[in-house]
Amino acid sequence: MTLRTRPTHRIAIAPSGFKESLSAARVAEAIAVGVRRVIPDADLDLIPLVDGGEGTAEALALAGGGRLVPVTATGPVGEPVASHFALLGGPGPLTAVVEMAAVAGLALVPPGLRHPGATTTYGVGELIRAALDAGARRILVGCGDSGTSDGGAGALQALGARLTDRHDRELRRGGGALHELERIDPSGLDPRLARTELLVACNPYNVLCGKRGVARVFGPQKGATPAEVELLSAGLERLADVLTRDLAPAFTPATGAPAIDLRTAPGTGASGGLGAGLAAVGARLLPRYDVLLDGLDLDARLARADFVITAEGALDHQTVRGKIPAEVARRAHAAGVPVLVLAGTIGPGAQDVRAVGVDAYSSILPAPMTLVEAIGRSGEFLADAAERSMRIMALGTRLAPLAAA
Repeated sequence: MTLRTRPTHRIAIAPSGFKESLSAARVAEAIAVGVRRVIPDADLDLIPLVDGGEGTAEALALAGGGRLVPVTATGPVGEPVASHFALLGGPGPLTAVVEMAAVAGLALVPPGLRHPGATTTYGVGELIRAALDAGARRILVGCGDSGTSDGGAGALQALGARLTDRHDRELRRGGGALHELERIDPSGLDPRLARTELLVACNPYNVLCGKRGVARVFGPQKGATPAEVELLSAGLERLADVLTRDLAPAFTPATGAPAIDLRTAPGTGASGGLGAGLAAVGARLLPRYDVLLDGLDLDARLARADFVITAEGALDHQTVRGKIPAEVARRAHAAGVPVLVLAGTIGPGAQDVRAVGVDAYSSILPAPMTLVEAIGRSGEFLADAAERSMRIMALGTRLAPLAAA
């Protein structure tokens, strides 16, 4: 596929962020640098995108005329961390954005402490309470980049629920203790939750339990051994049973959110099961792009382009299951616009992205190197990779008449 030519090339740059490295905005800027080395007068439309993970609160605050509110909260390993939530501008009820990655993300878990059986979402509940204290009556929780697998148990504890074992002792924090759960007492839950619209922007492919349950799919990425994966899976099964028995029936939100199967409903496995825990107190689990792309006019902006560049840190079999490059490619393909993906690494299953509309993909790494070096130089590598790609496409454009002759 060749570029549609116009006096000025229109290129949409719509990437995700690179985890633990660059925000989506910085990724877009780095790609733009490389493009302009080859096409200085290109008409570039930078559309940094978020998926509910790192940078979501800041991006939505900037897009919606809002502001970030700093908060010190409990981090994933139990130590205080500097975090934040966003308050958005605009009409309607005051809306807050709680980004779970800002208080329970994998980037906040030191490499030597990456044991998802011990990490907690307690800080997420603290951020929700802080948003309520600020007057929010609509709270959007962005799920992504989590370092936890506790089914949202920690968040529920911070919101006032009491989780106990068979001896009526408060359950210790972390997914590794969930198999000991006997009862959940909802009487202490913050009453403001029943008067608040709670929305969770999540990947609908992620479910809490079963063969594709979140512990089995993502536990190893968060540091779990095979034995720990099975323990976490059993704990999340137990949590789903007790949530359904003790909590969901006792909580009737004013929004009238319908009851769902906490084990297998789309999005229940979001952020290590946080989706299920919040759904049990009336949250609505929504496909993240239906929520997060609202107001960007993304389809129209992609359709106006001659060419689209998107990017993510790792391109592999998970990409087609709701990652940003797949969403961008699906929308661009519908408009007949070609798509290039630039990725930090190319893993097994990357070729599957062609089925959703990706025309070409490439790694940005120029040579084998350590992860630390790759992260530290990712902006430089993105710019260089964008330049290389544009030069190859320029060469193809020059050769096209010869091939047609």
